[in-house]
Amino acid sequence: MSEIPSTPLPGDRPGQAPAGQQAGTAQPFPAAGNISDAEREELRRHGILLTSLEELYNWGRTNSIWPLQFGLACCAIEMIAAATARFDIARFGAEIFRPSPRQADLMIVSGTVTKKMAPQVVRLWNQMPEPKYCIAMGACAISGGPFKQGYNVLKGIDRFIPVDVYIPGCPPRPEALLNGLIELQRQIRTERLSGTDTARHMRPEHRSEFPVPAYGAHDLSPAKNPEVWTPAPPLPRPIKA
Repeated sequence: MSEIPSTPLPGDRPGQAPAGQQAGTAQPFPAAGNISDAEREELRRHGILLTSLEELYNWGRTNSIWPLQFGLACCAIEMIAAATARFDIARFGAEIFRPSPRQADLMIVSGTVTKKMAPQVVRLWNQMPEPKYCIAMGACAISGGPFKQGYNVLKGIDRFIPVDVYIPGCPPRPEALLNGLIELQRQIRTERLSGTDTARHMRPEHRSEFPVPAYGAHDLSPAKNPEVWTPAPPLPRPIKA
């Protein structure tokens, strides 16, 4: 069993066991999940980093998020700006924009999604390996934005693929994208590898691919993916006096 290095207390002489501890005995510490922040800091001062496999696994994924390199509309310009030296998305380990979905684990839907583009976005999502995440950047990607009533505009990409973080704005600034990335990192950091609250991609019922909609004569078929999107209940009608 691992041991906590004992810090000498005032009055202890060199070579003497610390107060409250018998000579030649070791003081065990609790499991990594039950140790306090103060105890962690005490161990860190002695050169001991206490962690678990779950924390180490999530730490590595949190700081190595690779976005897929593609953009749809004006929000993509703000996404590109976030990668420049002024905003420096590399501080968060997400500067490697991959040209292939096979090497990416983050899809940033930045801009208006037309109904002719929706099948391509879903196909790219299906080609990304697990674990993968999605950020809806801007009002158009979230709900259609100012073009919501257009016959050719999808009213939110979450009708076909699951979205982890929503970033409102028209367009949102690069700082907003960085804030959304920090929120995604927080979600990844808290994912569990086992138990009832296991991470989404580790559940046996989880689906990695979804049906690609086909653009028909008048609309997409299917018009939505019921596995990831359900319509909101209608608002109650006002009662007339």
